[in-house]
Amino acid sequence: MSAVDVLIVGAGAAGMMCALEAGRRGRSVRVVDHARSPGEKIRISGGGRCNFTNLGTGPGNFLGENPRFATSALRRFTQHDFVKRVDRAGIAWHEKTLGQLFCDDSAKQIVRMLTDDMRAAGAVLSLGVSVTSVQRAGAGFEVALSDGSRVTCASLIVATGGKSIPKMGATGWAYDIARQFGLRVTETRPALVPLTFETGLLEQTKDLAGVAVEAVVGVADAPQNSASSSPKGGRPTFREAMLFTHRGLSGPAILQISSYWREGEAITLSMAPGTDIHAGLKTAKEENGKQMVHTALGHIVPRRLAENVCAREGVRGKLAEVGDKTLRRLDAAVNAWTVKPVGSEGYRTAEVTLGGVDTAALDQQTMMATTVPGLFFIGEAVDVTGWLGGYNFQWAWSSGWAAGQAC
Repeated sequence: MSAVDVLIVGAGAAGMMCALEAGRRGRSVRVVDHARSPGEKIRISGGGRCNFTNLGTGPGNFLGENPRFATSALRRFTQHDFVKRVDRAGIAWHEKTLGQLFCDDSAKQIVRMLTDDMRAAGAVLSLGVSVTSVQRAGAGFEVALSDGSRVTCASLIVATGGKSIPKMGATGWAYDIARQFGLRVTETRPALVPLTFETGLLEQTKDLAGVAVEAVVGVADAPQNSASSSPKGGRPTFREAMLFTHRGLSGPAILQISSYWREGEAITLSMAPGTDIHAGLKTAKEENGKQMVHTALGHIVPRRLAENVCAREGVRGKLAEVGDKTLRRLDAAVNAWTVKPVGSEGYRTAEVTLGGVDTAALDQQTMMATTVPGLFFIGEAVDVTGWLGGYNFQWAWSSGWAAGQAC
């Protein structure tokens, strides 16, 4: 039987951040993870370059039953604080669209920065080791590990994430532990995930697979509010890239809206945002009425999309042969297309899990369970889910930092 002040389960972004902060405070820290390498989600993120934070991070970029819960941690350890650490580590980075920050080189640099800092702080990392049971032991906990050993600790930090990307070993273990100690877990579902179409709709759009456009996407007939982050209030629209796939729709705009969409709802897409399709086609008609309608539309949107829209709307022939009402119908087909996905690709491709350990059961300053002293939940395991674009990593850094100051 060994003993440490802090045992952290999960060597991901939140867990490693918590470990190095607790170690710097003089706490004896051990981190265990069933994976063979630390920070696997960091390593594969951002196309291997890790979108490690977002300059615009704020509480409005998060979902959950109480998205304001994240405010305290995000304000106490900000995106700018993390950028300073990246700079001190000599990691070159660049800003992409919408405030997203990426490594110039490899995401492995972020993992190395965290593991180096953990080592310097005295934290011990044990890989290939999982937890088989957790029990209360006096004021602390006794934890049985898969290698047959047992560890006692004063503080137990659950940083095992959610169910997304199960091929990397993701499970709902954090939720099981929460329930074991009487904490509520909100509904969980895949988020930041491609949406899928039913067979009939797939047949209509199969020739569009691989076509990408900039689009504005929102939930149809839902109150729209670009500043909102809660599905219970207004739901935002997102203007980013969208991609047609063999299963349905993907791309950043679709991943974003997937966190707000629910089964049975439709989404509305503007596939040429800011462009007056009707006016463009009317001008083309005046200048060259002999031009085919799909050809003229193909000068505004990708050719395959133009052909598909015209076929779907039953519009054929030359511009001179169609009336103004038809041109307006084509405008709506491009910039007000309402479609009902049948589902999503699920946890297999979801970047994060929506929902998790109920924030009403946690102290927002420390991330500790209010009814179970010494038990902490951080990162994706908690019912705090960020938008696409570095927000979830920032929540991991901020929540891990907060717990590291208190455990």
